[in-house]
Amino acid sequence: MSPKRAIVILNHGSGRQDGEQAEATIRNAFARHGVTAKFIYIDKRNVPADAAREALSSGDGLIAVAGGDGTISGVSSAMVGQDRPLGIIPQGTFNYFARSMGIPEDLEKAVDLIATGQSRPIHVATINGETFLNNASIGAYPAILKTREGIYRRWGRSRIAAYWSVIKALMGFRTTLKLTIAVDGKQRTLHTSLVFAVNNAFQLDQMGLDGQDCIARGDMVLLVAPDTYRFGLLRHAVALAIGTAKPHTDYEMLCGSEIEIHMKQRKRYVARDGEVAVMAGPYRLARATSPIQIFVPDAAKESVR
Repeated sequence: MSPKRAIVILNHGSGRQDGEQAEATIRNAFARHGVTAKFIYIDKRNVPADAAREALSSGDGLIAVAGGDGTISGVSSAMVGQDRPLGIIPQGTFNYFARSMGIPEDLEKAVDLIATGQSRPIHVATINGETFLNNASIGAYPAILKTREGIYRRWGRSRIAAYWSVIKALMGFRTTLKLTIAVDGKQRTLHTSLVFAVNNAFQLDQMGLDGQDCIARGDMVLLVAPDTYRFGLLRHAVALAIGTAKPHTDYEMLCGSEIEIHMKQRKRYVARDGEVAVMAGPYRLARATSPIQIFVPDAAKESVR
C-alpha cells in the first residue's frame, strides 16, 4: 500500500518561485497521487536539521524537502543512517545534488518521482562531522557566498546574479592561507586563497574538471587554487566558472578518502553546499559512516553522481 501522507520540509526563501505558490503546487501534485501533504517550515527558529528530526518523529509517511542544495544538505544531515528515504524537490539556483541523480527540477515532476519512485543509498561526506552533499570550502568561496546573499536580496536569485557575486567578492578578496594538507596521510604545505572539496562527480563535469574517477572510487576531490594576486585569483575563478580551467594552471587537484587541513587561524568561515558558518579547525573531511536513502529515477539507481 502506498503512503497516504507526505511530510514536506519547505524553505520559502529558496528558489525563484514564490514560496506560497510553490507550496500550493507541491500540495496539489501530491494530492493527484492520493497523498495529503503536511508542511514543516524552515525559518530562523527552525533550521533544516531540526525540521528533519521533527519530520522523523511525526509518524509514518513520505518525507521530502523542498529547497536548494544548502537546505537539502541541512535536512540530509539528520537523515544519515535512517531507514526512511528522503524525497528531493529542487528549489535552488543550481540544484547540483538533484541534477546529479536525474531528479527533475520541475516541482510537479519531482513530486511524481517521490510518490511513485524507489530509493537508493547515497554516500555523503562530512567536514568535522557536519554533512555536505556536493562541496565544502575554505577561503574565497565563503566570501563569495556572503556577497551573493546581498546580491540576491537586492536583485533576486538567478545564475547571472550568482556569477556576478563571484566577480564582486574576488575584486576585494586579499587573504592568502598557509595550509598544511594531509591526504590519506601524505602531508604537504601550500599557500592558497581557496580550497574546495567536491563529493559530486556531476558538479565536476559541469565545471569542466577531471576527477570523476576519484568520486567513483568513493574518494573526494580537493581543488587548491594557486597562490596569486587578486586579479589572478579572479581569472582562475572565471576559468572554473565557465569550464575552461586547466590543471596545474588554474588549480591543483588532490584525491583521497581522508583529508585533514591545518592552518594558523583557529576559526574560519566554511561553506557547505552554499551555506556559510564559522567552524574551528583543524578541518577533517571524510565519507560519512552511513548513507542516506534518496528517491531517484530508475536510470539513476546505479550511476555515479
